[in-house]
Amino acid sequence: MEPARKTETCAIVVTHHPDITPLLTMLGQLNRETNFLVVDNDSPSIGQLEESITAYENCLGILRREQNEGLARALNIGIGRALKEGFDYIFLFDQDSNPCDAYVERMVEAYRQVRGHSSRGIAALGPRIINPQTSRKTPFKLFNRLWSRTDQRYAGSGAHFVADFLITSGTMLVARHLTEIGLMREDYFIDNVDLEWCFRARSMGFDLVGTNLAILYHLIGERSLNPLVRAGVMAQHKPARTYYSSRNRIHLYTRAYSPIGWKARDIVRFALKALWLLLSSPQRGQYWKHISAGVRDARQLR
Repeated sequence: MEPARKTETCAIVVTHHPDITPLLTMLGQLNRETNFLVVDNDSPSIGQLEESITAYENCLGILRREQNEGLARALNIGIGRALKEGFDYIFLFDQDSNPCDAYVERMVEAYRQVRGHSSRGIAALGPRIINPQTSRKTPFKLFNRLWSRTDQRYAGSGAHFVADFLITSGTMLVARHLTEIGLMREDYFIDNVDLEWCFRARSMGFDLVGTNLAILYHLIGERSLNPLVRAGVMAQHKPARTYYSSRNRIHLYTRAYSPIGWKARDIVRFALKALWLLLSSPQRGQYWKHISAGVRDARQLR
């Protein structure tokens, strides 16, 4: 395995009211493997952490935003800085993710193994995600297939897989393709930002690849005893968050580049999830308020 040079790689870590211990643990690991940049969305505690973070040798700094401008805006600020610095591979991380050892090296090696098999180019590569609460592995999904829609081998490899979607955290963007694909859609704010970008990249003919060479321990949504959440059927968020997830997915239904298979299945999934929350949650009034507002406001997105 040829080591990735630190001059080639940069990680963008977006923070918002972070838990100090897991954040510093992750940054310590990144510091051993790559350059990194922290983009903070108005966390009062970040000033107390600044000295500890900037003390890392490979920290490129903390970009502090005076208000929470959303995940997409923070990612774009970090990506823009990485592009300006000339990095080839840009890694995206949430503040509470836990990458395996030699994560950056493993991801770059996976890309080098498969890049010659793509005619258009590989836009991004994602790790195998494991839920730390349940140890469940998240499959790499394909949306326009009725059967065998997950974990389909890429280029005949047993370690790499075709994907129509990669979650933000842990994903490695290939910088040279971003000029054509574009950055994250900032008016989506937080939810489905990764979904929209992946659909856009795939519609242009770029490949997305998942790999087993690197593992990221990451919880999608919040911890819950709900059996559907624990089984990975759906993610659970606080009521206010459902405004963005509802608004943005309704908007994605209207986009020509969104896969038809995803639209057909997600409409049903969205309806069932909303019904579940409205019937079973003690916060059903708040869920109704935010879901209905999101559906109404979807038409206001350009």
